[in-house]
Amino acid sequence: MAVDTEPHRSGRATSAGELKIKNVARAFSGIKALDGVNFTADAGKITGLIGPNGAGKTTLFNAVAGDLSVDSGEIHLDDTRIDSKPTYEVFHQGLVRTFQIPRPFARMTVLENAMFVPASQQGEKFWNSWLRPAKVAAQEKANLEKARAIVEFCGLSKVEKQLAGSISGGQQKLVELARALMADPKTILLDEPGAGVNPALLDVIVEKIVELNKRGITFLIIEHNIDFIMSLCDKVVVMAAGRVITEGAPDDVIANPAVIEAYLGGAPL
Repeated sequence: MAVDTEPHRSGRATSAGELKIKNVARAFSGIKALDGVNFTADAGKITGLIGPNGAGKTTLFNAVAGDLSVDSGEIHLDDTRIDSKPTYEVFHQGLVRTFQIPRPFARMTVLENAMFVPASQQGEKFWNSWLRPAKVAAQEKANLEKARAIVEFCGLSKVEKQLAGSISGGQQKLVELARALMADPKTILLDEPGAGVNPALLDVIVEKIVELNKRGITFLIIEHNIDFIMSLCDKVVVMAAGRVITEGAPDDVIANPAVIEAYLGGAPL
């Protein structure tokens, strides 16, 4: 992956998008997938979440996004507690996520995938097409213009008319990012954005994350690509066996003996 060797860290700050995980626990059939997880993804920053397979990272994402209830603990987005809210309410609070394996609407075009996102569209109520046609048309035009601008930002203009199921896996990950941006989020959870992506597209994904973060969007990113994490993140949180074993600046975390042991049984990363 060709990325800048100087990490993209700065004094960025914003008044929104802080995600606080407070002593979160979740068990499946008596096995603790999450065992008192505590950390904060600071507002306006990029936080990396790493750890070996089975550490509980995706389970935590599911809990944060409202796909999974927690047994105990709390999750807050800014001043709002979200662990008790369903997915659609978490979405409306300004938190969106992507998935390790992209989930586009395969039989819709790339552009249609983006246009599908905005909530409370007038055209969803069939009678508005008869009673408020001008309002419906104006909203659809605004959504189309916004979708085209976001699709262009994500580098997908050349494939905007293609079915989302027919483009590459890396492009589908960019479609997921485009859909997330259509929701005007303040916090985005990215689940392994670099997995299975060719180096050229990975560079594009890195570029877009950096640009969006400069605009004030908070990111929490699961990723196994250590170079990706080191080049992007302001802070890295490491999980193992359902718990946070350390967190801090990337350079400090990667040299931590507990992290080396968790990943490679003592061999340097």
